[in-house]
Amino acid sequence: MIYLDNSATTKPEASVLKSFEKVSTDFFANPSSIHPLGGESEKLLHQAKDQAATLLEVARSEIVFTSGGTEGNNLAIKGIALEHQHRGKHIITTAVEHASVYEACKSLEKLGFNITYLPVNQDGIINVNDLQAAIQDDTILISIMHVNSELGSIQPIKEVGAIAKKYPKLFFHVDHVQGLGKVPLSLKDSGIDLCTMSGHKIHGLKGTGLLYIRNRTTLFPLFHGGAQEQAKRSGTENLAGAVSFVRALRLILERERTHKHELLQMQQYIRKELEKLPDVFVNTPLHAAPHIINFSVPGVKPEVLIHLLAENDIYISTKSACSSKQTDESKILAACGLPKKRTTSALRVSLTYTNTMEELQQFMGILRRNIQQLKKVME
Repeated sequence: MIYLDNSATTKPEASVLKSFEKVSTDFFANPSSIHPLGGESEKLLHQAKDQAATLLEVARSEIVFTSGGTEGNNLAIKGIALEHQHRGKHIITTAVEHASVYEACKSLEKLGFNITYLPVNQDGIINVNDLQAAIQDDTILISIMHVNSELGSIQPIKEVGAIAKKYPKLFFHVDHVQGLGKVPLSLKDSGIDLCTMSGHKIHGLKGTGLLYIRNRTTLFPLFHGGAQEQAKRSGTENLAGAVSFVRALRLILERERTHKHELLQMQQYIRKELEKLPDVFVNTPLHAAPHIINFSVPGVKPEVLIHLLAENDIYISTKSACSSKQTDESKILAACGLPKKRTTSALRVSLTYTNTMEELQQFMGILRRNIQQLKKVME
């Protein structure tokens, strides 16, 4: 099997699975229980937070474990909106956000919030001058993803953070789900107040994740109950999930330090080979994240190519998995101003550190043959 859909999800690391199993077996007690077994579970939870905080160079009190990207994004956006709506109801985001951000913002519009969706250029990147101009007296939140899940475009988060610092009553949220372990992002002194991460994108387990919430950032919790996670996320903690997430986080950050260049080489190889093919357009910009390459084959339905590749045990995708079963057109590519022949025929290859050049050579050979066969049928 050649698996090239790692932006949708990744195969869990064996050691991550082992850590989940061990904690589930040996530390099954509720961390909130006052008996010694509960105390042991609570101690392990604190250790997991300490380790996550060390890896991310933040404080333990700034770590909130979640079920993943969708929950983290919703907690950050709705939590800030509901807590600070007395001061303002204006939120700034972009036209190319993940569905969990875009739909969260759309839901807030029904509650009377005013959302500005910043446009992007052909590479899917905002203009920071547009962002600066969009800030109003009643702006309470900026929410911008670091790496686009379809194109791999990298947003100017450092510059946005510098702007956000000038407005102490405004909060800045970053969706770092696709960038984690591939494109470095420093949280320390960055202007970032909230940052979402997900376990299953980094060879962790589904249902695990983390939301960084900078100290002194207040938000309205989505869950109420036992006041766990500093009353920001009530509910019995998923201790095994938290420990396994931190294990996955440690491993992916190590790989980013030692093997990022190899990931970039593989992406560049695919780009070079795709550019040789007639009537194939590479949509991912040159200076993008090293693990995503998006391309269009006009006149060929993406799902047809996906099924043909699957017959050869090769797996790629079209759009973000959360929107892949919706309308044929990519909302992201359309926002970049690309013609409809490309926005309706886009495919995405997403790599990880365990992929090999041999796999990619095999993939490109079969893809080339499939495209040629489909073109002949259409003539």
